[in-house]
Amino acid sequence: MHWVLPVLLAVIGVTALLVVTPVSGYRPWPYLKPNSSDLMFGGSKKFEGSSEFVHLRYHMGPVLTANITIHPIWYGRWQKSQKKIIREFINSISAVDSKHPSVAGWWKTVQLYTDQTGANISRTVLLGEEKNDRFYSHGKSLTRLSIQSVIKSAVTSRTKPLPINPKSGLYLLLTSDDVYVEDFCGQVCGFHYFTFPSIVGYTLPYAWVGNSAKLCPGVCAYPFAVPQYMPGLKPLKSPNSDVGVDGMISVIGHEVAELATNPLVNAWYAGQDPVAPVEIADLCEGIYGTGGGGSYTGQLLNDKDGATYNMNGIRRRYLVQWVWNHIVSYCTGPNALDQ
Repeated sequence: MHWVLPVLLAVIGVTALLVVTPVSGYRPWPYLKPNSSDLMFGGSKKFEGSSEFVHLRYHMGPVLTANITIHPIWYGRWQKSQKKIIREFINSISAVDSKHPSVAGWWKTVQLYTDQTGANISRTVLLGEEKNDRFYSHGKSLTRLSIQSVIKSAVTSRTKPLPINPKSGLYLLLTSDDVYVEDFCGQVCGFHYFTFPSIVGYTLPYAWVGNSAKLCPGVCAYPFAVPQYMPGLKPLKSPNSDVGVDGMISVIGHEVAELATNPLVNAWYAGQDPVAPVEIADLCEGIYGTGGGGSYTGQLLNDKDGATYNMNGIRRRYLVQWVWNHIVSYCTGPNALDQ
């Protein structure tokens, strides 16, 4: 996303019961085809926002105005330290007392979005009940359809099933570094959609994010790893000493922000086609600070050990991409130099 290549907005495929292509396929830097001529940005997506090119609209669907509960599903083998990094990020979203610039400050932009009654997206994001699938119940290679089957197993398990909450529950499937998911690394690092009642029994908003540490860190954990074909580029030091998981954090933030604003693919997005929307995080891929755009991440922060971050959590630091602010029509984040 930050590399000097033609930057175009991502396209997603047609969704059907037999061929599932979720609406948001995220990788650290987009290079796929646009779905609409008014979404093209030429050589760079935006430099903190080109409002004349962006037509983000509300399509009258629901957004998550009630308290949001995220239910992680840990698929594969996860270290305790890795789970702590991700749990703390989720808990930090509503931690308003965190040091500035904060994850909670980042979420304030997401809160600006409303439904047709004028109700804002909830400021409260909770870490809900979790499910471990450490024995790879559906194997080490998942398709988009089998991801929904994993979620079904989690909510229908005989022992400690996850609660079913279609209105304010988000189901976050996290795959370990030895699990391959359809289109992982080549096209996406994460995506979101909603489950089909014909498979899961319920319509539940969900997201998948994979740990790319072994498969493609240079693709999905950038800028904490760099592609092999760019030998002159040095990776940045990750803030929590785990390249794969630190890379996942921004993808998780990306997908959660879009789930909150477009959970059923009929709320906030840009573009002419609802099966190929460009959402609030897609518009800001690769932008982490003031001046970001094209191959430049923007102004970032460094801790005393030289690790790079742009926002504080409860006890940790994270690097999270900015999101689109439809009020001012450009990407915003808590570490902006003008705040």
